[in-house]
Amino acid sequence: MSDSSHTSQFALLGQRRFAPFFWTQFLGAGNDNLFKFAFTVLVTYQLSVSWLPPAQAGLAIGALFILPFVLFSATSGQLADKYDKARLMRFVKTLEIVIMAAAAYGFYAVNVPVLLGCVFLMGLHSTLFGPVKYAYLPQHLNEHEITGGNGMVEMGTFVSILLGNLAGGLLVATPIVGPQHVAIACVVVAVLGRATAQAIPASPSTDPDLVINWNPVSETWRNLKLAHGQLAVFRSLLGISWMWFFGAVFLANFPAFAKEVLHGNEQVASLLLMVFSVGIGVGSLLCEVLSRRHVEIGLVPLGAIGMSIFAIDLYFASRGLPPSAAMSVGSFLSQHAHWRVLADLGLLALFAGLYSVPMYALIQMRAQPSHRARIIAANNILNALFMIASSILAAALLGAGLSIPQLFLVVGIANAVVAFYIFLVVPEYLLRFFAFVLSRLIYRFKVSGDQHIPSQGAAVLVCNHVSFVDAVLLMAASPRPIRFLMDHRIFRVPVLGWMFKLAKAIPIAPQKEDPATYEAAFAAAQAVLDDGELVGIFPEGGLTRDGTLQPFKGGVMKLVEGRPEVPVVPMALQNLWGSFFSRVEQGQAMVRPFRRGFLSRVGLVADAPIAAREVTPELLRERVAGLLGEPDELPARVSGRTPTPS
Repeated sequence: MSDSSHTSQFALLGQRRFAPFFWTQFLGAGNDNLFKFAFTVLVTYQLSVSWLPPAQAGLAIGALFILPFVLFSATSGQLADKYDKARLMRFVKTLEIVIMAAAAYGFYAVNVPVLLGCVFLMGLHSTLFGPVKYAYLPQHLNEHEITGGNGMVEMGTFVSILLGNLAGGLLVATPIVGPQHVAIACVVVAVLGRATAQAIPASPSTDPDLVINWNPVSETWRNLKLAHGQLAVFRSLLGISWMWFFGAVFLANFPAFAKEVLHGNEQVASLLLMVFSVGIGVGSLLCEVLSRRHVEIGLVPLGAIGMSIFAIDLYFASRGLPPSAAMSVGSFLSQHAHWRVLADLGLLALFAGLYSVPMYALIQMRAQPSHRARIIAANNILNALFMIASSILAAALLGAGLSIPQLFLVVGIANAVVAFYIFLVVPEYLLRFFAFVLSRLIYRFKVSGDQHIPSQGAAVLVCNHVSFVDAVLLMAASPRPIRFLMDHRIFRVPVLGWMFKLAKAIPIAPQKEDPATYEAAFAAAQAVLDDGELVGIFPEGGLTRDGTLQPFKGGVMKLVEGRPEVPVVPMALQNLWGSFFSRVEQGQAMVRPFRRGFLSRVGLVADAPIAAREVTPELLRERVAGLLGEPDELPARVSGRTPTPS
C-alpha cells in the first residue's frame, strides 16, 4: 500500500494508483445509465411494443439490470479475491465493449429483445465490477486516504449517473437518428473505459488458492456467514443496504413526484435527479473534511439524523401545492415554495452521502483482506434485495392510497426507527458520534502523531488523566475501537457512566480495595490484546486534582506481561485542565460550563511506541511528560497556562 502526503482527496486524481481506476469506474457508471435511460425513453415515447407497455418498461429494465446482482454477486466476489484486480477490471471493460457493440446493433435495428438482453449483460458487467471496485481501494490507499477515496468514488458515481441519464435522454430525442447516436456513444464510452483500465496498476490476488464455488445460493450464504463473523462489518452491510432501500424510494418516484405533486414536466424530473446527485456528491466529498482523513463512523448517526429530518420536511414542503398546468424548469423555479422542496431533496442526499461513505470505508478496513471482495459481493446481494423490497413496499403503500409525499414521510420516520435500532445494537456508531461532537463542536481538538496509533494489531495506549472525557477524546483520535481500563467509580457518573458501559470499558478498582475486580479487569484487558485489539489505560490511577502529572502505577507492566510483541504508545492530552470536565474548583468537575469559553483549544499528542520489554512506569511517565513540556515547566504546561503547540 502506498503512503501519501497529499493534502486533499482531489490530489488522488493526479496519482496512477487512483486516477485510472477512478475514470474507469466513472465511465462505466455513465455508460450503464446512458444506455438504460436512452432505451427506456425509446420504448416509452418512440416505439409501440405490444408486449412491453410504456408504463412497465422502466420497471422491466430496472429488474433485468438488478437480476445479475442477485444471481452472480457471490461468484464475482470469489473472482475478485482469487485474481489480480487490475486484470479482472480490464477483462470486464473488454466485455463492456462486446455488450455495447451488440447494443449498437439493437439500436440500429430497433430490436427490443436484443436491447433487453444487453440490459441483463450490462447488469452482469456491473456485478463483476462491484466487488473489484471496493476491494481495490484498500490495497492502494492507506487508512488516512480511504475515506477520501471512497468519497471521490461515490461522488464520481452519482455525477456519472446524472451525466449518463442526461446524455441518453438528449441523444435518443434527436429526430430520426437518435438511436444511432446512442449506439455510437455507448461504444465510444466503452472503448474509453477500456483505455483507462489499461493504466490501472497491478493489484495482486489476496487468496490465489481459492477454489471457486459456482453455486450462487450456497456461496451467498457462505459470504453472509463470513461477514457475520465480524459483527461491525455485517451490521454495516445492513446499514448500507438500508440506505439503498431508502434512496430507491426517492429515485423511483421522481418522475411521478415531479408530474403529479410538483406539476412539472420531464425537465423538472431531471432537475430533481440532478439536485439529488449533486447532494450525494457533496456529502461524499465532505466526509474526508469532517473526518480529518480517518475512517470516522461518527458521521453515520449525523447522516441518519439529516436523512430523516429532510425526508420528513419534504412531506410538509410538498403537500398542498396548488394544481397547475405542467411547468417548465423556469416556471418551477420562479415559485419560492419549490425552492424548499429542492433544498430538502439536496440536503437529504447530502446526509445520505455522509451516512454511506464511512460505512463503505469501515467494511474495507475491517474485513479480512483474503475475504474482502466476497464480503462486498454479499453487500451487493443485500443491496439488490433491499432495493427490490423497497419497490414492492412502495408500490403496496401507494396502492393502498398513500400519496407520494406521504410515502416520503413514512420512509423518513422508518429511517429514524431503523437508525435508532442500529445504533443501540452497534453502540460504536453512537459513541463515535458523541466523540465527533465533543471534538469538533465543543472543543477545537487537534491531534498530532496519530500515525503512531497502530492501524492493525494489538497495542496499549497510555495517557495522562485530566478530565472525565479523556477516553472520549482518545476515541475521536483513533480510527479503531479502544477498550479502556477505567476507575469503577466513573461508571456511577450520570450519562458518562452509561456511555462508557456502551463502549464496553473495563471497570477496575484498586487492588487493596477490591482484589477480585482488579484481577478480573486485567484478565479482560489481556483477552482484548490477545484478540489483536487496542487497550487504553490511564496509569495515574485517577483524575489529576491539581493539573500536574501524577506518578504512574505499575498496572501497565501487568498488562503486557508475557506479551513482548505488544507495543505501548505514550500519549498526552494538552490544555484540558481548567475545562468543564476537569476538576478545578474545590476538586469538583462539570461546574460553570463556559468558564473556558466556547470551542476552547485542546490537543492530543502521540509518541513513537515502546517495545513491551522496555516498558517501565518511570519511562512511560518521562515520555508523557516530555510530550507535555520540559519537567521544570510541567505544572504550567499541564495546567493549560501555555498554548497548545500548533
